[in-house]
Amino acid sequence: MDTAMLTLYARRKRAHKVAMVLSSIAALSALVALTWILATLFVKGFGGLTTHVFTQMTPPPGSDGGLLNAISGSLIQTIVGTLIGTPLGILAGTYMAEYGRNTKLTTTVRFINDVLLSAPSIVVGLFVYEIMVKPMGHFSAWAGCVALAILVMPVVVRTTEDMLLLVPDSLREAASALGAPRWLVIQQVCYRAARAGLITGTILAVARISGETAPLLFTSLNNQFWSTNMNAPMANLPVVIFQFALSPYEDWQRLAWVGALLITLTVLALNIIARSLSSVKASER
Repeated sequence: MDTAMLTLYARRKRAHKVAMVLSSIAALSALVALTWILATLFVKGFGGLTTHVFTQMTPPPGSDGGLLNAISGSLIQTIVGTLIGTPLGILAGTYMAEYGRNTKLTTTVRFINDVLLSAPSIVVGLFVYEIMVKPMGHFSAWAGCVALAILVMPVVVRTTEDMLLLVPDSLREAASALGAPRWLVIQQVCYRAARAGLITGTILAVARISGETAPLLFTSLNNQFWSTNMNAPMANLPVVIFQFALSPYEDWQRLAWVGALLITLTVLALNIIARSLSSVKASER
């Protein structure tokens, strides 16, 4: 090996070591920051985690209370938003993967979907405020559900398209050769083969909207009392955390830490479930 090659090898080795050191420092810094955040969250939130949190309403300043109305409101709006956004996302992803793979419409929809995936959630909240809250003249849980559904759809569309494209065309051709119509092939063959991936995408979408605050501030706002009226403002955990954390009252701040802990644990559980399903799907291939 001549001198030039040795010099080039030494330079690449030094660059490799520098890159590894910088990457290790970056990973360690992120790990330390994440551990610090989680530790602070558990220390401040776990102490206030009592049965009152799940059995009492949000209190006025200086009183004991819990987060029952906020938790129930978040569950209702998340479930309804998922039920609205998931079918639309699956249908759009199905069209893109099964009917219009190479059409201009699919290319356009894919581009818009990518933009929505990275769009700030506050923009979605402002959009729903203009098309629903302002014409109706009041905040409502329905508007919050629509805002969350808009955030759900891009995730489900992308996941559905990707999972269906992974289904081998030979399965479609075999089912079609037996005389099955195209819609039945998609329903009985493609959806079954991509079922784990579709469920994973839905779970990830739910995890994304579980902690969204900005869209709900402009749509469902908040409600200090128990309410199941979808046509009126409804309490939700992210907005309650936002309001209580900014307040000067220690009891409200303590409930804000508890609410943040509950959301973190929920998102963590959803992500673990999604990764478990992805691992099961990968092991089946």
